[in-house]
Amino acid sequence: MEGKMEYRIIYSEPHRHFVEVELTVSDVESDTVKFQLPAWRPGRYELGNFAKNVQRFDAFAKTGEALPFRKLTKDLWEVEAKGNTFIKIAYNYFANELNAGSTFVNKRQLYVNPVNCLMYVPERIAEPATIKLQLPDGWKVATGMKSIGANTFAVADFHELADSPFIASAGLKHNLFTVADVKFNVWFQGEFKPDWPRIINDFEKFCKVQIDAMGDFPVKEYHFLFQIRTYPTYHGVEHQNSTVVALGPSYDILKPVLYDEFLGISSHELFHTWNVKALRPIEMQPYDYTKENYTRLGYVAEGVTTYAGDLFLYQAQCFSDFEFFKNIHTLLQRHFHNYGRFNLSVADSGFDTWLDGYQKGIPDRKTSIYNEGALLAMMLDLSLLRDTDNEKGLMAAMRLLYERFGKKGIGYTEKDYQNAIEETGGRSYNQFFKDYYYGVKNIETELSELLNHVGIEIRDTRSRLYFENRFGFKVEYINNRSAKITDIAPDSIADRAGLKLEDEIVSMNGIRILGNLKEWCKYFEEETITLTVNAEDDTHKVQLTPTEHDRYYRTRWPHKIPGATDIQKANFIAWTRRSF
Repeated sequence: MEGKMEYRIIYSEPHRHFVEVELTVSDVESDTVKFQLPAWRPGRYELGNFAKNVQRFDAFAKTGEALPFRKLTKDLWEVEAKGNTFIKIAYNYFANELNAGSTFVNKRQLYVNPVNCLMYVPERIAEPATIKLQLPDGWKVATGMKSIGANTFAVADFHELADSPFIASAGLKHNLFTVADVKFNVWFQGEFKPDWPRIINDFEKFCKVQIDAMGDFPVKEYHFLFQIRTYPTYHGVEHQNSTVVALGPSYDILKPVLYDEFLGISSHELFHTWNVKALRPIEMQPYDYTKENYTRLGYVAEGVTTYAGDLFLYQAQCFSDFEFFKNIHTLLQRHFHNYGRFNLSVADSGFDTWLDGYQKGIPDRKTSIYNEGALLAMMLDLSLLRDTDNEKGLMAAMRLLYERFGKKGIGYTEKDYQNAIEETGGRSYNQFFKDYYYGVKNIETELSELLNHVGIEIRDTRSRLYFENRFGFKVEYINNRSAKITDIAPDSIADRAGLKLEDEIVSMNGIRILGNLKEWCKYFEEETITLTVNAEDDTHKVQLTPTEHDRYYRTRWPHKIPGATDIQKANFIAWTRRSF
């Protein structure tokens, strides 16, 4: 028998930062009912353990009688029905963190990511639910959920609810546009003065390019939900028919310093509507909210999305040459400065996001599904275009996957992805996958060849930080004074001299360091230097002598080849849809 789920979310006493939640379950037929709070949220593949934010929990019958309950696990409660067919649980959730995946309440807004704070009955996860919001008069609600009344919404099941964030506020700013019969809503919460004509014009362009590439859009209406902050922040989370983006500071968003990031994160999250929301790794179809959902396909879910988001903006002429090449430069820097690329493959690093994927971790252990995945996606795109005489690229393979799996709600496997690549390219790509996705082979030679095919070369330039380039270590300053070592290139001059992580450099050649290590390195350029170092339990001196050929943490920039051939230029145009 189909039951009924009704959530009531109450805004009250916002200065305490607690959200009050009630869930009523009718048609109860069992002796006990279990209530599960998710342990993680899709889009961030690590345990969040949201139950730590629950302060109190109670259960009641329809008469108001209190019902006994107990916890079975860290985030699973069991309530005794005692013959009641109606059970209501009531609890509160501490909401004092504001990012793109959190839940937050203050005097200006109620912002909820349901996957953080709403419980569900596991065996009835597929049942429809109603969500009622108790809000101050005059507040609007920005959400992708279907409205069925004043501050009342309906979802088909908990999966839809978990994937439906909302912002309720009196200060929401809203506009909309339509592309390919899809209505796109743009919402801003926070201190911001939107330049609507400029924003809508750019959003229309990149939405159109993405839909043209993929054939259609998975949903009929979409919502961009922006949390604009007064301080620097950058974070986005994808959802089935919406995204939440936290961005700041307010005064820089429409300036060049941040506007390309504003477009970049919006394009990235939009492409997730196909890639990982509709088209999902088989290990996450459907999501299991109670534990880790291990997959090695992060290089597709995040890597392809990172690459495609920027490429679409360039194709849509929202990005200039400089902005597009700057983002490739960033990918190159992060790749070549990360020696973990020689120890753990990008596929295995994706599997290990649940272990330490969002922390720096131990030295040189792993790589990034975002960065490495994006570089490999670019290499595959260029390789496919080369193999098909510029007829088909990576998006053709993604569209093939979307048609076969995403539209049908079927999860895809690693082999399915490789098959789509090989079917698109008309040859085996087994060696590519073996070397670069599942192995740790250096990509530099093949990457250079593929970029050369489209008239691009990678130029090495001297790092502006002498100690990074010539000695092989990086630092951060302590109170703008001494320099603490944060990274050391394996087998570099610094490594061989015995410098190690967390060492604190206090002087150079007897001169105290006061936030000016770069300047003193420049002053003593090409000389042997003597560093005074505070280590764990002593202070000692270390000598570093530059050599003729050693170079570490080099700076690499992509450039158009000045003497590019007509063929190279044509290949570039086929890749980017831009003139050379």
